[in-house]
This record gives sequence, C-alpha cells and structure tokens, in this order.
Amino acid sequence: MNPAFQLFKKQITHPLKFKLFMLQRLPSALFAGLRVAALDEQQAVVTVKYSWFNQNPFKSMYFAIQLMAAEMSTGLLAFAQVYQRDPAVSMLVIGLEAKFVKKAVGTISFSSKDGQAIDEAIESSLASGEGKTVTCYSVGTNDSGEIVSEYWITWSFKAKKI
Repeated sequence: MNPAFQLFKKQITHPLKFKLFMLQRLPSALFAGLRVAALDEQQAVVTVKYSWFNQNPFKSMYFAIQLMAAEMSTGLLAFAQVYQRDPAVSMLVIGLEAKFVKKAVGTISFSSKDGQAIDEAIESSLASGEGKTVTCYSVGTNDSGEIVSEYWITWSFKAKKI
C-alpha cells in the first residue's frame, strides 16, 4: 500500500484530526454531519444522517447536502492519490450530473469505487504532462440499501509546473 495513502488515511480516519481538517477546509460539510465510513485505495464511503440542519421543505435531505457527500466520496479518493505527490498534482471538479431517485431520509451512504480510474488518470497526466479527466460515480443508498441518488462527478488532474 502507498505510504502517502497510509498517512492520509490515518489523518482522515482519526476523529479529532478529521474534524479539525473539516473545520479548516470544509466547514459546511462538518456542520452538515458528513462522516467517513470507509476508505481504501479503491473505494470511499461517506455517510450523512438526515437532520433538522440538512432538511429541505419536503422533509427529506436537501440535495446540496447529498451532493457534498457524493463529491466527498470521490474527492477523498482523488485527494488520497495527489497527497504528497512529487511533482504536485492539481485537482478540480469540472463537471457534475445528478439523478434523484427516492426521498432521502435516515442515514444515507455515498460510495465510490473509482480509485483505480483516478490513479490511472493521474499517472497518465504525469507521463504526458497534459491535464486528464475522469468521471467518477457515487451512489447514495438509504438504510435499506435502496438507491436514493446517483452522481457522476468529473475531476481534472494536472501536474503542477515546478
């Protein structure tokens, strides 16, 4: 396993360090209640529980909260791959598509299994010197395993010039 990934995972899965990271970099995600449920080099699972803070007028989870969790499930995989890279690699969301299937109540888990595709895009960008994109899929499921929403998030990666 990649030593930089191990260090990143250790920081993200430590409850206090994760909260400090979120407070510093993603305060809205902290206040919305996003949590990392699982993380390895190939997949990430982010959960969020329906609450007063993240509700919409229809008594379900606001779509923007769902999007934050979906983006984080893909973003953790991407950030883990660029963490402490030499040369450094920039990453940016450049596209988004969403599909809402069912009312989001209870605890919703957003999972992405695109770690390998992200790694390949980054390695290709480093080899060619050009920016590369990858579209990652994140699916949100409720406590019963039913799909509530699906997201296709397109990331761009490019090696930073030294």
